[in-house]
Amino acid sequence: MGRKGFVTTKDFDTAQRLTKLDNEKKSGSSWSDYAKYFWRFFPYVWPYKDRGLQLKIVLCMLIVAAQRAVNILVPHQLGKVTDALSGEIGTVVVPWPQICLYLVLRYLQGSGSVLGFLQSRMWMHVSQYAYRSICVLGFEHVLGLGLDYHLSMRTSEIMSTLDKGHAITSFVEKITFQMAPMIIDMSLALGYFIIAFDAYYTTAVVCVAATYVLVSTRLSKRRIATKRLLVQNSIAQWGIKADSIGGYETVKYFNAQDYEMGRYSNALAATQNSELDYHSSNRMVGLVQNGIFTAALFVSCAISAYRVSTGQAKVGSFVSILTYMAQLQHPLDQLTSFLQSTQDNLISAERMIDVLELVPNVQDRKDSKPLQIKGGSIKFDKVAFSYGSADHWALSNITLDCRAGSTVAFVGESGGGKSTIFRLLFRFYDVNVGSIFIDGNDIRDVTLKSLADAIGVVPQECVLFNDTVMFNIRYAKRDATDEEVYAAARAASIHDKILRFPDGYDTKVGEHGLRLSGGERQRIAIARAILKNPPILLLDEATAMLDIDSERHIQAALHKLSSDRTTLVIAHRLSTIMAADKIVVIHEGRVVEQGSHAELLALKGRYCSMWHKQVAPAYAELDDEGNALDEKIVDGKKTGTFLNDLNL
Repeated sequence: MGRKGFVTTKDFDTAQRLTKLDNEKKSGSSWSDYAKYFWRFFPYVWPYKDRGLQLKIVLCMLIVAAQRAVNILVPHQLGKVTDALSGEIGTVVVPWPQICLYLVLRYLQGSGSVLGFLQSRMWMHVSQYAYRSICVLGFEHVLGLGLDYHLSMRTSEIMSTLDKGHAITSFVEKITFQMAPMIIDMSLALGYFIIAFDAYYTTAVVCVAATYVLVSTRLSKRRIATKRLLVQNSIAQWGIKADSIGGYETVKYFNAQDYEMGRYSNALAATQNSELDYHSSNRMVGLVQNGIFTAALFVSCAISAYRVSTGQAKVGSFVSILTYMAQLQHPLDQLTSFLQSTQDNLISAERMIDVLELVPNVQDRKDSKPLQIKGGSIKFDKVAFSYGSADHWALSNITLDCRAGSTVAFVGESGGGKSTIFRLLFRFYDVNVGSIFIDGNDIRDVTLKSLADAIGVVPQECVLFNDTVMFNIRYAKRDATDEEVYAAARAASIHDKILRFPDGYDTKVGEHGLRLSGGERQRIAIARAILKNPPILLLDEATAMLDIDSERHIQAALHKLSSDRTTLVIAHRLSTIMAADKIVVIHEGRVVEQGSHAELLALKGRYCSMWHKQVAPAYAELDDEGNALDEKIVDGKKTGTFLNDLNL
């Protein structure tokens, strides 16, 4: 489904942040806001391609019209029965036909009637379609947003936001099946009063309706503020619960169960307090409304009783007046209920609406074309990038050529910009200055889908789905056969280990793969990359969590996988990238050295210093510049050369 209609389609720190955001919103919503949001979401609610659902909507509308006619006929028929029994129109007899007709009309009246049942049953299919459309729309849009959005939001907040789809569908449904019938009811009641009764009753009805709506609207302002606070606190409460459960191991490591219970209890208490304020304000509105209508009913009864007592009207008219006044309260209640519920739904859906109006920071251009890989050469041309701060550039003037089929390694201190290079290449972000080319094509001119298909990534921290091992490996190539999955697992040195799991490849890996060790998760990530078999491979510390023996097996597998494809590697363990065609040293977002392992050692620069620090033992002596000496001197004698545990 597309995005038609949109731009593109802890304690209480969360609550405080949400409050700060919500303070920028209006305290209320006008009818123009309701209309704007209704027409914005209507395309996702109306089933354009489903004739069956369209027919059900039409039938629902006809039933609503029939219900309005029944509402008019019921008090009218009751007045006829009363007149027949009062003897004012002749001999008193039991008017069985009129009574039976009245009972039939009463049976057809109300939400619990046959008409109400048919309408709600048919509308259920339409409501489910609308809810499904809104949920899919929100899910698609969130997945299409940039990495900056996902890094700035808590997962629990995103989940809570997406859960507000029902508020949008309820909003559209209430406008369609409450607002329209309510206006019809009030119009018919007013018209009937003008025709059947005199101007006194008509004036009374108009005054009651105007006072009722005006007072209800004024009193609703406070309940809007309490409703928004209730939503804020419920999101904060939900986030604390989700974070604590998701970080179960951390909670246990630091013996913080009591602390987390305190946080959650405080959040729950705040939510319940705001809920109490919200319901109290609701009850206050209802109390005032009932008082207004009771006063109006007293005036109508007094006038009607006086007219009957003086012979100006029949007893049946008194009964009809009381019945119509009782029925008038229903559309008035519906009007105020509609205002309240639409306000509530829009407040609940505000975050989802805000998300749907966000523009992805990276998206396809109108003239984007699929990327055609010829060799896989990569070129960075004077690339500069900032995450948002104009005073700090994550990368500055990066110029680099990566030959097709070569292996290029990036080394340097943490935070120097190595991972940013990978993110820019995968187009999680677009460069601020310069360009990145693959086979001569600026990656901003190719489709995101084709770019993602051409690049395989083994991240430093592999996050798995809470599903089977088979599902997680096959995720890289959803149509892969079992044999292809097995071959990829063998190449990643994990096949035999999987077979020893309780259910083999059908073993569930747990939330985020936490039932597996870090090395097992990493090897599954490598198996996925092997199965995808991309022309360009990005390895971000792919062997960081492996033991020495496993690392050697994986290095052999990666060496085989890297042949005939362009491979970019981030490494802190320099021994793993000695054979790279080119090693690039990144320091504070700049390329300070590049060349082969031997060439960089010969330069005796930053790479050479890093190398000596890694290969020397912890007790090696250092020279004046902090570099490890090859030989340790004890009592003026050289005691030999010390190497690290990799036996380099």
